[in-house]
Amino acid sequence: MSNILILGATSAIAKHTSRLFAADEHRLYLVARNEDKLKSMQQDMQVRGAPQVDYEVLDLGDNEQHQALLQRATDTMGSIDTVLIAYGTLGDQKKAEQNYPATLEELQTNFLSVVSLLTLLANQMEQQQSGSIAVISSVAGDRGRQSNYVYGTAKGALTIFLQGLRNRLHRSKVHVLTIKPGFVDTPMTADFKKGLLWTTPEVIANGIYRAIKKKKEVVYLPFFWRYIMLIIKLIPEKIFKRLSL
Repeated sequence: MSNILILGATSAIAKHTSRLFAADEHRLYLVARNEDKLKSMQQDMQVRGAPQVDYEVLDLGDNEQHQALLQRATDTMGSIDTVLIAYGTLGDQKKAEQNYPATLEELQTNFLSVVSLLTLLANQMEQQQSGSIAVISSVAGDRGRQSNYVYGTAKGALTIFLQGLRNRLHRSKVHVLTIKPGFVDTPMTADFKKGLLWTTPEVIANGIYRAIKKKKEVVYLPFFWRYIMLIIKLIPEKIFKRLSL
């Protein structure tokens, strides 16, 4: 039995991943902004087998709250063995192109606030010489595309940060997992036209859970996105800039 901290717990992917942890009888500490959803999740996880489920209502974009949050989670469970960082926003690209504050907000939520949490978590797990850190990035961070380069910038920077963190924490036996989903049918993408490359939160959750258990370092979900992004990264810039991607 391990102690699992889920940040952004009410997101569709995090909710389904939490159910897998609960079924394996792990303790859960859930953090998100919506108390009604957290209460519902708490009951659901207990029914599914989690022996202890605590939750906290918090805006994770507020960096000043992070240290106290991690202390409360540690005090409640005794330790943090695994953390899944699963929150984020998919902002308006066109608005960000015209409005720097909108760009900054996107970077703060999807990159800077996550870096704040990762810095604290890394130090804590480095000291305890154990732990697993799993973070949802995105295939969007593999190459800048005109349709979402602000979001992609945040996720690309996060991916590089996680690479360095993985390198640093290897000697401390701390596992760092970068999760790169492709198109996922969630409330955040409700307005998008769906196609063959789209998948469900359940599929992504199963992939995350397996990757954590197997101590993978980078996982594309579903797997075929690794090859799609490899092809996209190999397109010469002279051609790529003419594509409507």
